[in-house]
Amino acid sequence: MWKETDNKLYKKFEFNNFSEAFAFMTRVAIEAEKINHHPFWSNVYNTVEVWLSTHDAGDIITEKDHVLAKSIDALISN
Repeated sequence: MWKETDNKLYKKFEFNNFSEAFAFMTRVAIEAEKINHHPFWSNVYNTVEVWLSTHDAGDIITEKDHVLAKSIDALISN
């Protein structure tokens, strides 16, 4: 579940290993490019943390963030 904190949507994803985490990030990057909305994220070994906010709207949560969050979630359920 995404959490709203400090004007950002946040979610932590954990995978079996680094390769799975990196593959997930690659799939997210493709979706982000499609809608021209890019996450702030970090990756350490099998963990990917994602923060979403819309920079050109003053770093607040907008519909773009909810759309990308939904796209990211769909990648996990597939």
